[in-house]
Amino acid sequence: MKKIVIDIDETGAVRIETEGFVGKSCIEETKFLKDLLGKETAQQLTPAYFATARGCVKKHLPLCG
Repeated sequence: MKKIVIDIDETGAVRIETEGFVGKSCIEETKFLKDLLGKETAQQLTPAYFATARGCVKKHLPLCG
């Protein structure tokens, strides 16, 4: 399950954390929040960012005849 967690501390600092995303999709899915909240001061990438999505590989084969 994909989840975006937003944590705001007492000083007003905002932390955005994603769970369940693979690869660069976490960056794309949180872009709207970064645009709303302003300048990003730090970024920490998790191992999931560097992973690749496992999916079905489709190959198109020419038909005979």
